[in-house]
Amino acid sequence: MLNRLLILALLAPLPLQAQSVDLPLAQRLPQSTPASQSAGAMSAEDFDAYTRGKTLYYGAGGQAYGVERYLEGRRVVWSFLDGHCKDGTWYEEAGQICFVYEDRPDDPQCWTFRQGPGGLIAQFENDPTATELYEAQDIGEEMLCYGPDIGV
Repeated sequence: MLNRLLILALLAPLPLQAQSVDLPLAQRLPQSTPASQSAGAMSAEDFDAYTRGKTLYYGAGGQAYGVERYLEGRRVVWSFLDGHCKDGTWYEEAGQICFVYEDRPDDPQCWTFRQGPGGLIAQFENDPTATELYEAQDIGEEMLCYGPDIGV
């Protein structure tokens, strides 16, 4: 739990004069930037150039949502910040960036990415009313991934 709180605290540092320990953490995280304030959808080349080699944390509605590490060859590692990581790949289809993960190889998760004033904005295209994510921060640290569950 302490690791999750530390990650949340690092997601959106504010200028010192704007920080307040009296505010709940969720109120200190940046809110979503409306897609209308962002540029057009990113191409696969733009998305790859922006993300490759980075570990990006994402938020939704002022709350931490997940983290993704972007590797060479359009490979990714995703986690909902719970220490369980999923390997995957991404590809472009019809102007969307689609992700396929090891646990759901036949269920691509397609998003439209735009670059907003504070970073990436991602609109989930499988259900556009459901999820809009925004880049909280590239903190330049490795994400936490536990090993496989081993039972007795």
